[in-house]
Amino acid sequence: MNRLGRAKVVCFAATARPASARAFYAETLGLTLVEETPFALVFDANGTTLRVQKVEAVTPATYTVLGWEVDDIRSVAQALRAGGARLRQYEGMDQDADGIWTSPSGALVAWFEDPDGNTLSLTQLEQL
Repeated sequence: MNRLGRAKVVCFAATARPASARAFYAETLGLTLVEETPFALVFDANGTTLRVQKVEAVTPATYTVLGWEVDDIRSVAQALRAGGARLRQYEGMDQDADGIWTSPSGALVAWFEDPDGNTLSLTQLEQL
């Protein structure tokens, strides 16, 4: 029986706005564009393949679809804001002025959206 525990993971997101998605993922997030086909934008996300599929319409999920574990969430959040990303504030969540929430475990989490409204996140497991 084949097991997937050692297989490489491929991540997927969707876009109905390929030009905006290409700029966002490459310029704002700093991912390397590997190729663009009629079907997808393919990025290298630190050794993980991210396929942003080109679709007619995107219905964003109501939850996080893709996230990054970072060492310094505040500096990454600041860089994302400088690149035009807006960190989301959620009603009922005790987020600070930067949009960063401290989870019960002590991890810091922030959320933002890509041009199609897909929710993305940052997580810092240990506070500096």
